[in-house]
Amino acid sequence: MKPLKVLSAAALSLALSAPAIGAEYPSKPVTVIVPFPPAGASDTTARVTTQKMQESFGQPLVIENKPGANGSIGAAQVARAKPDGYTLLVGSIGVFAINASLYKVLPYDPVNSFDLLTVAVHTPNALVARPNFPVDSVQELLAYLKKNPEKVSFASSGSGSSDHLTAVLFWQKTDTTGIHVPYKGGGPVHTDLMGGHADLSFQNLGSVANHIKAGKMKLLAVTAEKRSENFPNAPTMKEAGVDGVEVYSWQAFVAPKGLPPEVKSKLEKSLVAALNSADVKNKFNDSGYEVVANTSIEFAEFLNRELSRWKTVIEIGKITADQ
Repeated sequence: MKPLKVLSAAALSLALSAPAIGAEYPSKPVTVIVPFPPAGASDTTARVTTQKMQESFGQPLVIENKPGANGSIGAAQVARAKPDGYTLLVGSIGVFAINASLYKVLPYDPVNSFDLLTVAVHTPNALVARPNFPVDSVQELLAYLKKNPEKVSFASSGSGSSDHLTAVLFWQKTDTTGIHVPYKGGGPVHTDLMGGHADLSFQNLGSVANHIKAGKMKLLAVTAEKRSENFPNAPTMKEAGVDGVEVYSWQAFVAPKGLPPEVKSKLEKSLVAALNSADVKNKFNDSGYEVVANTSIEFAEFLNRELSRWKTVIEIGKITADQ
């Protein structure tokens, strides 16, 4: 019995002295996958947030852009990654709330493939036009679209993205049509709009705010319930005479499902602290984003509502991934 007691005491001593799983996290750089090209809303959210986060996080957070299939390629990569906290995903409303209803086969599950961390920011979409597009208001646009059916291009960051579905919703509510031109992310859309190679787009206000201020894009309206403080002269869609097109896009942080509790807790706290810091809030607010920084539980409840909402929109509109 005595040897057994000695071994048990030794084992107990070792257990008490051993660090908890995840206590030394992070001990190496963390990879943050953005499933879209640089310069879009997800990319901006990732870079602004992680730049602040790594001031106290103890390790660099390295952004990697993995675009394709409305964010599905990058999201699937993260879903397959080891759940150790060294791979994160910053994705959009499309990645988490739209793709599940858009694709018959999806290489990840927005609910079951990830540990939800926080919704970082949200922003209404903005109806923007190339600088020399021959309309200056929504009412002028409606008249122009009815005179030029199927001739005006509406660029989007990808089939099934929030900007694509907002355009579809706009057409349905106004009995107009347009040509949907999908790109691989918001950045290329911005480039072609500013260069006059695309006519219109419903882009995240936060991602195009600086281009609007610089006169490189023309802002016609916002899809918010109230006017933007940064662009008080731009009407809401409802004020412009189009009801039922209130749409907010959002960006969120997740990790592969199965994080050690200590790692998940540290990630949540670090992300929320960075997002709520004064300088980060000011950066986002100045660009048209509003910081959300909710808890993982609040994120889960919100995601369920969004999944249900966009499933209905897609089914009614009979939207498919290749439209």
